[in-house]
Amino acid sequence: MGILKDTPEFKPSEVAVAVEVIDSYLSDPEKSGYYVLVAELGSAVVGYICFGPTPMTECTWDLYWEAVDRKLQGQGIGSTLTRAAEDAIKKADGKLAVIETSSSEGYEKTLRFHFSQGYEINSRITDFYAPGDDRLILLKKLS
Repeated sequence: MGILKDTPEFKPSEVAVAVEVIDSYLSDPEKSGYYVLVAELGSAVVGYICFGPTPMTECTWDLYWEAVDRKLQGQGIGSTLTRAAEDAIKKADGKLAVIETSSSEGYEKTLRFHFSQGYEINSRITDFYAPGDDRLILLKKLS
């Protein structure tokens, strides 16, 4: 919760949804449809990623949420979490990873991170979240 609340890209309503997803996973991991991986430093959680199979597809997975403690960003934690999620997806015979994100100025750093991980913009829905804030769909084929 602290990492989510301290991530300026996430609005309070988005944090609430992320917490619901985490709670769903924690209460029943198998039925939730989500997978959550955490990064720890000592005994402190310093990042997490949430992902899961895309409903009604055969080999597509969504990366729903990823956050790393702001004080520790740029140290490889996010890259390690992304690779671990992708490895788990491949192990489950997943072939395509999808990320939905915003085009707003506050997400420039996030986009650069995803591009550095090999994701590319596949589509854009203009004014999806708000006027001037497009929905971007990023894809990465996993082999």
